[in-house]
Amino acid sequence: MVRRHVGIATAVGWIALLAVASAGLAQDAAREDDAEDLTVLPRDLDGPGMMARWLRAEAHAALEKRKAAYERLETPEDIAAWQTARREYFLKQLGELPERAPLNARVVGRLPGDGFRVEKVIYDSRPSHAVTAILFLPDAEGPHPAVIIPCGHTANGKAAGAYQQLARLHALHGIAALVYDPIGQGERYQILDDAGKPRFKSTTEHTLVGTSAIPLGWNAASFRVWDGIRSLDYLASRDDIDATRLGCTGNSGGGTLTEYLMAIDPRIVCAAPGSCVTTFARRLDSIGPGDAEQNIFGQIAFGLDHADYTIMRAPRPTLLLAGTQDYIDIRGSWEIHREANRIYTRLGHPERIDLVEHDGPHGYQKPLREAAVSWMLRWLKNEDRRVTETPWEPFAARDVQCTQRGQALLEPGARSVFDIMADEDARLAQERAKFLKEATPEEIRRKVREIAGIQPHKGGLIAGTLSLNPQTYHKEGPELERGDYRVRALYEGESTEHLKLPMLYFYPLEKRARRTYLYLHDGGKTADAGPGGPIEKLVKQGSNVLAVDLRGFGETAPKGGSFGVSFLSYLLGYPYIGMRATDALVATNHPLGGRAEATQLVKFHVIAIGEAGPPALHAVALHPEYFASLKLVGSLESWSSVVRTPVTKNQLPQVVHGALRTYDLPDLVKLLPEGFVTIEDPRGADGRPLRK
Repeated sequence: MVRRHVGIATAVGWIALLAVASAGLAQDAAREDDAEDLTVLPRDLDGPGMMARWLRAEAHAALEKRKAAYERLETPEDIAAWQTARREYFLKQLGELPERAPLNARVVGRLPGDGFRVEKVIYDSRPSHAVTAILFLPDAEGPHPAVIIPCGHTANGKAAGAYQQLARLHALHGIAALVYDPIGQGERYQILDDAGKPRFKSTTEHTLVGTSAIPLGWNAASFRVWDGIRSLDYLASRDDIDATRLGCTGNSGGGTLTEYLMAIDPRIVCAAPGSCVTTFARRLDSIGPGDAEQNIFGQIAFGLDHADYTIMRAPRPTLLLAGTQDYIDIRGSWEIHREANRIYTRLGHPERIDLVEHDGPHGYQKPLREAAVSWMLRWLKNEDRRVTETPWEPFAARDVQCTQRGQALLEPGARSVFDIMADEDARLAQERAKFLKEATPEEIRRKVREIAGIQPHKGGLIAGTLSLNPQTYHKEGPELERGDYRVRALYEGESTEHLKLPMLYFYPLEKRARRTYLYLHDGGKTADAGPGGPIEKLVKQGSNVLAVDLRGFGETAPKGGSFGVSFLSYLLGYPYIGMRATDALVATNHPLGGRAEATQLVKFHVIAIGEAGPPALHAVALHPEYFASLKLVGSLESWSSVVRTPVTKNQLPQVVHGALRTYDLPDLVKLLPEGFVTIEDPRGADGRPLRK
């Protein structure tokens, strides 16, 4: 019993059109000692790279559309409308920012310096959610202009030498500088072990925070941006700081935060983002998406590129900092400068935008620090002069520590971002309950379809009646015979080079099928397809089984995991669950069998295992008329559990932005008749069984 490799050269689009390439009879009988091969896609089609290729193509198309729109900006009114639309969109995607609560600011220590002094400070970004920071002050009478310095991804946050050097250089030239710890760094890790030590590196923790925030319609950037705004509030609250002369500069992840803050907070008179400034087109073709706070839901599809963070603040002074040997593509830095420069020039202020490039690697290197301080001097103190950094040994991490035990979360009454998100989840639960009580099932389905990005499905096909386009669909290759049943390789797709939906169709030779199953497994269509396995048992009971690789599973599972494609789809506003649910619906179009009895309306019994569960639930809940039952095995119980679980396991592809404002997974079950859904071995967001 053998299976020859089946190769088909058709493909699937974003909302896939049905195409079937099935195997012909295996008349060239294979040798008994040949190994069984259930692969459908030819190797040269690179199934593991499928999603990334398609998503990059979608992103580049959206970015080209944005660029064409940018080219039509001519008047100040055009520019103002562009700025307003992008600022409003960005803030909307962060979720509603909280109301300002008391800062409860306190100075907890002081350090002397030569020509400057340092205060160790703590203030609350949100109630009982503290920010730890060090403030470098000039050794002179105030009020002083001041800058905030959001840190890049350094484990020790504000204690990192480059940030201390930068802050000291500002203070020596009469500008106060506040370096504060981001969440997941320094003294502000949000996930600690039993000994009170950080469990994860900063980028991992940021992505865990971001994953839990997504169902709420928030982002890791929601916390990071608010920390920055409150840091500006803290500076503005001090008598020795001039609140009319504030700036912001950061590098790498802190450069991204500088871009965000300078775009939305008008108090930032001048800004200098560094080691982050490149276009999405350059980024996606090199290092790919960054961690959670660097990816805003739907921003590429909307037309919000990195140049827009500078354009949004035009014509306020902005200096772009870049390194020629940085892994952040400097060609994108030049392109951003060129786009922004044209806008500044049209607004009459070309002198307020500039680019400094240093022949060095990633990081806030000495020449960039000097350039940033010179820029701040020009626009905050009206002084044009060269700045030179002299040697200095930064303070040790223990000397700039602000909290008693080294972590803000260990202070009495401290609240983590996960505590804050749990409160928001509880609030949204009340809103959901009200909507779900008042809305009709069709209104709920319409809203779910919109949020999850699932197109209305026009199906309910009668098996055997589908007319195939001979230019798009064809058959080739052999079948696999297994005694009293056969396995046929199927392939759905549209004539596009990117997406493909490989399937295996199992059908008995002698018995008339009593049931037809749609079998969805996060390990792919072959996970349970072996001799003696669960699929064979169904077939031997007299059932047809269609096993499908939903995108990102099986032959199309990306190498290295789903992190990159999940964030790229997030940037495009394509919920991964919505795409997989679409695949499941497309599979229902399959003209099963080809035998005389397969002419009746086919209603699928669905078995969905692991990560295939939530998309299957969406497909069935939206179109119960195509299905006879749904069995969920080892599936995620709820998105609420994702919000409330700090250490989630592979939930990024399973969450939908803002879904908890309207529905949770259990609410989809309630759309189906009683007894329609069977749930076995439900899982929490950490991947563990919830109950026996």
